[in-house]
Amino acid sequence: MTIKPLDDRLLVEPAEEQTKTASGLYIPDTAKEKPRMGTVIAVGTDEDLQEKVKVGNKVLFAKYGGEEIEVDGKSYKIIQRSDVLAVVEE
Repeated sequence: MTIKPLDDRLLVEPAEEQTKTASGLYIPDTAKEKPRMGTVIAVGTDEDLQEKVKVGNKVLFAKYGGEEIEVDGKSYKIIQRSDVLAVVEE
């Protein structure tokens, strides 16, 4: 299945949740914070957004922004441009 976001939206695959700290402690599911960074899978039809954000970019997004969806067993978020806080450059 292919998902193509419309207008000023992005399809983002959230980063993997860490289950263990650097010191070796395991984090229970109830204490985990939802990821706020992810990889852009698809960019909507807004031309200005397409110039600023490309497929494959990593972005930081608002904590409660976007809609969570699941496709073929993978979790994704569809987020609006206003929920994108920054593009991460490595």
